[in-house]
Amino acid sequence: MVHHEMRGIPRSLFILSLLYGGMTCTAGILGAKQIALGPLAVEAGILPFLLLVAIASTVAELHGRTVADSLVRWGFLPMVTAMTLIWIVIRLPHDPGMYPPAIAAFPVILGQGARMMLAGLIAYGASQTLNLLIFTRLSRTPGRALAVRGAIASAASQVVDTVIFITLSFYGERPIGQLILGQMTAKIALSILLMPILIHLLVAVGRRFDGDNK
Repeated sequence: MVHHEMRGIPRSLFILSLLYGGMTCTAGILGAKQIALGPLAVEAGILPFLLLVAIASTVAELHGRTVADSLVRWGFLPMVTAMTLIWIVIRLPHDPGMYPPAIAAFPVILGQGARMMLAGLIAYGASQTLNLLIFTRLSRTPGRALAVRGAIASAASQVVDTVIFITLSFYGERPIGQLILGQMTAKIALSILLMPILIHLLVAVGRRFDGDNK
């Protein structure tokens, strides 16, 4: 039997929570790059964000929706902390000996306006909450396999995330219709392709950590 209690906290929950907190910060950083995945073009932040969705769903599967909802709410803490530290560091004077291209690139890559930061926080909260709602509701339907529940919930949450983030970030500054459609299509496709694999893997690993090999 694998020892899985750390002062009353299941080992899977402890490890998944650490990973979740790290991905909340990584998603914002990687979002600065647009990547091409075959015919799909999407910001790289979707990859850690899909991990966030998979982790939250895994926690709901293993430990219940109440615990998963708490994980999502506490996820705001590392996000806001990272945003605050980045804002401070960008405004601090740089070392005169710093590599010149890095001086110009740092605020471009990491800097975001207040509007985009707020949009990211709102989109994160709304989409993750919706994902858990759909994922747990589908679990009550006979025949809904874990992979199917994960893919459906993730795809729906990505639609909400895309609409909220792009609308709040760019409405009134640029046309957003095609941008929303393109991003939405890419994120739904990635959800359907990747989410079944991610959730099955994380649930299996979580049960292994907790000594549950059922």
